[in-house]
Amino acid sequence: MYTMNVSADGFIADREGAFAWSEPSEEQFRRHLAETRELGGFLCGRKLYETMLVWETDPAMRSDELGAAFADAWGALTKVVFSRTLDAVQGNARLAEGTLQGEVATTAGSTVAIGGAGLAAAAIELDLVDEFHLFRHPIFVGGGTPYLPPVTEDRHLRLLETTTFQGVIYESYARAR
Repeated sequence: MYTMNVSADGFIADREGAFAWSEPSEEQFRRHLAETRELGGFLCGRKLYETMLVWETDPAMRSDELGAAFADAWGALTKVVFSRTLDAVQGNARLAEGTLQGEVATTAGSTVAIGGAGLAAAAIELDLVDEFHLFRHPIFVGGGTPYLPPVTEDRHLRLLETTTFQGVIYESYARAR
């Protein structure tokens, strides 16, 4: 599963790498929490790992009940980090020891999310992503990091769900096989 916040024009970060426009409403945050609790693992690149590490290291993230619940769920989630520059990781994470295909294979039988555009692009090209979940925000950023990479062949999808959260549209799709 590949889940990210996305601008209306398809970017997960703007031209400067910023994504403050994707701050979730309480209702949307509860959906993120529910999805996180259902995961058996999370594969990510260095940037997303470093962005999300605050949920395991910063006590301020537990300032309310919802934040504390997400911090607990995120902290309990096993994370595998793909990085060419990190020598060590913190929290409930480990550095990837093998290939992307190999790491996905070790999680067979559980729901695993892939986060980060670069890693997701590789997983999509290798046909490892079964579901795509987007929280589409009502903003055009005009460029930046795209949610989806260019693909070498058509990938047909089947709509699973749409939900609206105060102007943000949640869309989930499964690969049509």
